[in-house]
Amino acid sequence: MNHLKGIHHVTAITSSAEKNYEFFTYVLGMRLVKKTVNQDDIQTYHLFFADDKGSAGTDMTFFDFPGIPKGVHGTNEISKTSFRVPSDAALDYWAKRFDRLEVKHTGIKEQFGKKTLSFVDFDDQQYQLISDEFNKGVESGTPWQKGPIPLEYAITGLGPVFVRIANFDYFKEMMEKVLLFKETDKEGSFHLFEVGEGGNGASVIVEYNAVLPEARQGFGTVHHAALRVEDRAVLEEWIERMNGFGFHTSGYVNRHFFESLYVRVAPQILFEFATDGPGFMGDEPYETLGEKLSLPPFLEPKREEIEKLVRPIDTVRSTKELIKE
Repeated sequence: MNHLKGIHHVTAITSSAEKNYEFFTYVLGMRLVKKTVNQDDIQTYHLFFADDKGSAGTDMTFFDFPGIPKGVHGTNEISKTSFRVPSDAALDYWAKRFDRLEVKHTGIKEQFGKKTLSFVDFDDQQYQLISDEFNKGVESGTPWQKGPIPLEYAITGLGPVFVRIANFDYFKEMMEKVLLFKETDKEGSFHLFEVGEGGNGASVIVEYNAVLPEARQGFGTVHHAALRVEDRAVLEEWIERMNGFGFHTSGYVNRHFFESLYVRVAPQILFEFATDGPGFMGDEPYETLGEKLSLPPFLEPKREEIEKLVRPIDTVRSTKELIKE
């Protein structure tokens, strides 16, 4: 059985695609590599923020479902997303940057031997930065070269995904026996699971919590997390495996930028399995990634209709010089 390679992307829900673009571009310094729509709901934007080239394992993506209420954090949710930075010194830079830009954060802490800095955005979406200083395992991506963050401090990719769960025994068994993760450490109610080469880019941190009320999805919460598989052949192995374990799955889905399988692995916990390719450079050149509304071939005939449904958002950055600060 071909093991999973790590975290592929995380998809969350925002109250405002415009504010989301401003926050990720100018505060976090991640590169918008694709501006498209939800393929199942064409009135909804789908924005992809990633490293310099949109590498697998670096994408944080967002839907802006019209009229969706604010989510409520609780148990049985994908509760927090991590972003990797190169060093402990980078966290000092970010703490000062967040203070200056009035981004709420916890200060620098440590978990499982790694320095971290937790923070929230305007929707109370939960994030953390994690230092790669002592990290081994899956390599991270390349920071956005023309972004506003000095390269030695910039975000390079996704770190551990946090899951808060009420039935820990079930979830542990599912992670180990079905998804082939290994539990490698524990701190209090937090359990570290790693897969493949391990490290920050191949970790899920599971928090056991049967006290909080159940989370409710809405803006400010995560929609799903995706795990990396090498290619279509390996994806087919996982489709067969998940069906064999009796999970209800989406079956094969072609998302144009990658190929996928969706599985509800626990109450309210949706995992996607996604291939590393083909990636985001097929329909836009590197220099102008994310600047036009990109549509997969099956939606291209509806472009005129879609452009009337979604508000135009100016995402042109290639003509701007962003000062590193």
